[in-house]
Amino acid sequence: MTFFARLLIALSALAATSLTLANDTPAAPAKPDPAKGAALFGAVCTSCHGADGNSGAPIYPKLAQQHPEYIAKQLTEYKSGKRANAIMSGMAASLSEDDMRNIGAFVASKTAKPGFAKDKDLASLGEKIYRGGIADRQIPACAGCHSPTGAGIPSQYPRLAGQHAEYTTSQLTQFRDGVRLNSLQMGQVAAKLNDKEIKALADYIAGLN
Repeated sequence: MTFFARLLIALSALAATSLTLANDTPAAPAKPDPAKGAALFGAVCTSCHGADGNSGAPIYPKLAQQHPEYIAKQLTEYKSGKRANAIMSGMAASLSEDDMRNIGAFVASKTAKPGFAKDKDLASLGEKIYRGGIADRQIPACAGCHSPTGAGIPSQYPRLAGQHAEYTTSQLTQFRDGVRLNSLQMGQVAAKLNDKEIKALADYIAGLN
């Protein structure tokens, strides 16, 4: 066999291998579409979370301006059962990954309405814990992950600023009591908080803007 014949065979094999690899490469996810997210949100989410993601009922969280990655993660975990909630698990059951990312993009595009603290003394205690933690009990400052302004860190830690105090109290209590299990880090932190400290943090966070 001549050199050129061997070269032709080798090039043909290389081309076939490249084609196979190209076909095996998974397609990149579609870019999130806020308009599609708005349609989904309007169909199933507005009754609890408000048309623009600013819920009017304090037992339901404000979603407006939340990091889109966090929204998609929570919906994924509701669907899988990693985060237990009968209502939300049912809502998320029929959503695709693209649906979740589209909803995340929509709510992230909305502006959160400011909240306010209701109890000056509680909020003062909450500020001390949020900004400085409690050193002798090894409770870290919330600001380290969620930022001093409560804006959070995109794709890592959620926005908290202005969140309803009732909702924040509920979630911290669930983390502490082992009801909410989808964040080991938050479970470990909340396990060290008492009821007054949880309420103080929640009231302070409600007034962060």
